[in-house]
Amino acid sequence: MGSCYTATELAENGKKIRRLGLYLQDMHVRDMVSYSRIAEQYGFESVWVAESRLARDAVVPATAIATDTNRIKVGTGVINTWTRNAALIAQTFATLDELSNGRVLLGLGAWWDPLARKVGIKRTKPLQCMREYVQIIRSLLRAEEVNFEGEFVKMDGVKLDMLHGTGERPRAIPIFVGGTGFKMLELAGEIADGVLLNYLVSPKYNEDALSSIKRGAEKAGRRMDEIDTAQLIACSVDEDPDKAVRLAKNHVTMTLGQQPHIMKASGVKDELIRAVQERMGGWPAKPGGIERAAGLVPDDVVRMLTASGSPEDCRKKIAEYVATGCKSPLLLPLSANVEYMVKSLA
Repeated sequence: MGSCYTATELAENGKKIRRLGLYLQDMHVRDMVSYSRIAEQYGFESVWVAESRLARDAVVPATAIATDTNRIKVGTGVINTWTRNAALIAQTFATLDELSNGRVLLGLGAWWDPLARKVGIKRTKPLQCMREYVQIIRSLLRAEEVNFEGEFVKMDGVKLDMLHGTGERPRAIPIFVGGTGFKMLELAGEIADGVLLNYLVSPKYNEDALSSIKRGAEKAGRRMDEIDTAQLIACSVDEDPDKAVRLAKNHVTMTLGQQPHIMKASGVKDELIRAVQERMGGWPAKPGGIERAAGLVPDDVVRMLTASGSPEDCRKKIAEYVATGCKSPLLLPLSANVEYMVKSLA
């Protein structure tokens, strides 16, 4: 898929990228801490920790990163609104805010099936659930006493009992809502401080996503410049561009099988999604299924959905996302050379 931007436009957008972030998942916690230190050294604004699968939670790595860094912001991208009580989330992030000296960012998401269903969670009315969680968590972080009788959140005279020595002061923790569907993005524009746009989506998808966020903002009488729009961008970088694309292909293939709703939102054809899922043997994939199915995925689909190639290729692709509304690109490494990615794109 060719770029819809001229070289001059991409160069101009490249100059505007001043808020790079690092997004970490599927690696040892100690490696997360190490790469976060490197990102801080090279001027990255933020580091975010995933909690998308039953692999690692986000709070423990975020705590370790906050302890071992000094300036970089630390976010969760994202924790879900179903498995933790709203008061517990507020308590946890007030504690992280204390530990990090005000560097923590709270990313909330609605989780996804079939994982939620497999652990007994029925995700009924995810929009209403998100609305209640954001409202109550924000009130608790403001050190307010909360009485609330909602459908998903119920509070009876609840107030954070701030830790000894810190005082009952408001905690200015930005709340980001992560979403792929346009209804969730509209809600985020209405109620959140920021939006976490998903990865493995095309820049073209961003145009519709930003329209949804704008509708929500207008509903609440807000301006778009009041809402941060960070975006996960899957990134595979190597001096050999073709090698970088090959390294990214397995991850794209896995997501085609695991989270087809993201792929559909990006314009991937249904027949490719079905063919990939069939060859991998359903989800979870059969042994060797992802590798077999990867042969079906064209290189141009990988390039459409990721920033893959040489450092210059990746910079141009990141600039496309910025041109379509991403204010803070969060680079999710698909290749093992994370330090090289940070240094070459910083």
